[in-house]
Amino acid sequence: MDHVPDEKGSEDRGTSLIEVLVSMLILLIAVLGLVGLQVRAQQSEMESYQRAQALILLQDMVGRINANRKVAGCYAVTTDLASGAPYFGTNSAIGAPTCIAGTAEQQAIAARDMEDWNDLLLGAAEVAAGSNVGAMVGARGCVSYDAATDLYMVTVAWQGLGATFEPVGQNCGRGQYGDETQRRVVSQSVRIANLL
Repeated sequence: MDHVPDEKGSEDRGTSLIEVLVSMLILLIAVLGLVGLQVRAQQSEMESYQRAQALILLQDMVGRINANRKVAGCYAVTTDLASGAPYFGTNSAIGAPTCIAGTAEQQAIAARDMEDWNDLLLGAAEVAAGSNVGAMVGARGCVSYDAATDLYMVTVAWQGLGATFEPVGQNCGRGQYGDETQRRVVSQSVRIANLL
């Protein structure tokens, strides 16, 4: 008695192979989706880290201005509100400030504060393998004064990792990051009380 292969059995084996291939395709799509999600999560984490660093540096300069308030004008001699230049940090061309207010000691403190802030924007707070790595990508800082409102404006700008939207009304670092939707900005206004 010869054994004749059952046609139904070979169809079952073919169907099983197709089912395995479809399952593998579905699994591959799911894994690729998870990889994409992981990349976006890391990008969001880096964006969040950069914003936190910018806020720390922003508060640092606001604190320095408040601590040396009698010569607050010395800090604002650097940045024009309309153009957002010059600025501290990456590719900065700001030299020693010229300030005639207050005492020589207060002027020296202001000059040292601005030099220290410039270094912090360049990442000097953290060093790895001899390179500054502590700040944001392309960090720039601006300090300006608006006489009409009697407000000082401290701003930190940096380059984001993805396009979002162009910061409106904030000119610090304008034109320095290619596409303006890559530029990120945080700022704070400071009013100095006239204490006697």
